[in-house]
Amino acid sequence: RDLLPQHQHLAVRRRAQAAMQRIHFLLPKTTGRSACGLLLRRGLHGDAVKRDCAGMEISFPSTLPHWIGGKRVFAKEGAPSTPKYYAATGEVLCHVPNGDADIVEAAVQAAEQGFKAWSAISGFERGKILSTAAKLLYDNHPELARLEVLDTSKPLSESLIDQSGADCMHLFAGLASTECVNGKHIPVDANNFVYTRREPLGICLGIGAWNYPLQIACWKTAPALACGNSIIYKPSDLTPLTALRLGEILAEAGVPGGVFNVVHGARHTGGLLTAHAKVNKISLTGSVETGKAIMRAAADTLKPVTLELGGKSPLVVFDDAHMDNAVRAALNANFACQGEVCSNGTRVLVHNSIKEEFVKKCVEMTKRIKIGDPMDESTTFGALISADHRDKVRGYIEGALKEGCSAVINLSEVSSMAAPFDEGYFLGPVIFVDPRDEATVVREEVFGPVMCVQGFDSEEEGVARANATPFGLAAAVFTRDIQRAHRVAAQLEAGTCWINEYNLAPPTTPFGGRKLSGFGKECGPDALNYYSQIKSVYVAMDDVWTPY
Repeated sequence: RDLLPQHQHLAVRRRAQAAMQRIHFLLPKTTGRSACGLLLRRGLHGDAVKRDCAGMEISFPSTLPHWIGGKRVFAKEGAPSTPKYYAATGEVLCHVPNGDADIVEAAVQAAEQGFKAWSAISGFERGKILSTAAKLLYDNHPELARLEVLDTSKPLSESLIDQSGADCMHLFAGLASTECVNGKHIPVDANNFVYTRREPLGICLGIGAWNYPLQIACWKTAPALACGNSIIYKPSDLTPLTALRLGEILAEAGVPGGVFNVVHGARHTGGLLTAHAKVNKISLTGSVETGKAIMRAAADTLKPVTLELGGKSPLVVFDDAHMDNAVRAALNANFACQGEVCSNGTRVLVHNSIKEEFVKKCVEMTKRIKIGDPMDESTTFGALISADHRDKVRGYIEGALKEGCSAVINLSEVSSMAAPFDEGYFLGPVIFVDPRDEATVVREEVFGPVMCVQGFDSEEEGVARANATPFGLAAAVFTRDIQRAHRVAAQLEAGTCWINEYNLAPPTTPFGGRKLSGFGKECGPDALNYYSQIKSVYVAMDDVWTPY
C-alpha cells in the first residue's frame, strides 16, 4: 500500500476485495471452510499435501505429475525427482519429477496428435475455446494467486492484483479468428495474383522462468494456441504448481488433449526437449547463458527461437520530473517481487540537482516496506526464491561493499522473523548511492532487491550512461518536458521504454529485448509472427509461357 498513490491503492483494494468475494462462490459450502485441490478432484496419487493459504485450503500430490495428452502422467515409482521448497519457510512442499527420455517422447507424441486436431479447426472455434479458458482463469484467480505464492513466495497482495496471464489469454482468444489466420491479396498484374496464408508452426516448446510462472506460461501458450500450434511447456522446477493448474483449466475449457502439455525437469529435461527433431519452435524466458545454450542446441535442427533474457535496465530521472512519482516508480522497479524481475530498473540515474532529495525519499519509503509471511495480505515483501539465490544476491551486496560502494540503507539481513519464517530465504532491500560504473553491482544483473542510484549532469551524459550496458530489455525516462521525453526514449537502447512509469506491460503491447537481453516479442499482435509462418500462393490465370 505504501508504494502506491492513493487512487491506485483504492483500486488495488477494490480488486483484492472482489477477488476474496469470488472465493465464496467458487468453493464447496459443505466443508465449512474454503477448499481447493490442485489435480486432486478425481483422486489422489500418493500422499496429499494440504495447505491453509489465507483462508483457502490448497491440496496437491506429494509428488507432482506431468500433464500429457490432457491427463496426469505420474513418473514411475523410484524415478528421480527434485524437492520443491516453500521459500518463505524453507520446508519441502512436494517433489517435482525429472522428465526422462520416455516422458519427453510421450509428450512429443501427444503434442503431435494434439496439433493435428487443433490446427484442423477454424480460428473462430479456437478463439471460442480460448475465451472460455480466459474466463476460467479470471474465475479461479483467487486459487491461482495462492498457488503463485506457494510457488514463488511473493506477497499474496501482489499476486491478487496480477491477472496478466488471464488478460493475455483473453487477448489472443480475440485474435484467433482474425490476425492469427488472415492473409493478404497481392496483385501481380492484370490477371495474376498472390495470396498469403498464415499457418501454424507445429509443436512449440515453452521454457519458463520462476519469477512469474503463471504469467509466463500464458504469455507463451496463448499466442501458440491461437495460431493453431500445440505446445509443450517446461516450467522451472522451482515453480511447478501453476502450470499444472493451467493444464486443467485449458482441458476444462475444451482444449483437446495433447495441445497443451507440461513436462517437469531441470537442465537435462530441457536439453532433451530442445534437441527433439519434432519440436518446431522454442520460446525461452531465462538467463543469458541459458539462452546461448538453447540457441546452440536449436542450431542443429534450425528451430526458430524467441529469447527473453536478463537485463540491467536504466531509469533516468531528470530535474523537472514529478519527484514522488519517480520515487514510487524506482521502488516498484527494484523491490516488487523481491527484486526478482528481469526488466527491473536497477540503475537509477538521477540528475545531480535533485539526487539528494530523491535518495532521501527513497530511503523513507523503503523503511515502510513490510517483510513477512507472503500469505498475509499486509505483507509487501516476501522471500527470495531459494537459499542458493539468496546467497548469490548476498554475495553481490557484500562484494559491492568490499569494492567501496556506499549503502544508504541496507536491510538485507532479516533476523526478526518468527517461526516458521525464521528458516525462510528472506533478504531485504539495499540502496547503493554513487557506485562507480565499473562496480560489479552496476554491471551485472543481480536479480534481487538491490538499487543503484547514480548522478548525471546533462541529457547527453544521462543517455550515454543509460546505454552503457550489454543488455537492452527495458528503460524509462521521468520528465515533465514532453519533447525531452520522446527525444530520450528514441535514443534509449531497449526493447521497452516507459515515460513517467515503470514495469507496466499490458498484454496488448509487444514485450522483448535487444542486445544480450534477447530477441523476439511476447504479447500483442506482434507475437503472432513468432508462432506462425507465412506461405505465398501464386495464382496464375494466364497460359504458361516457356522459351522451349
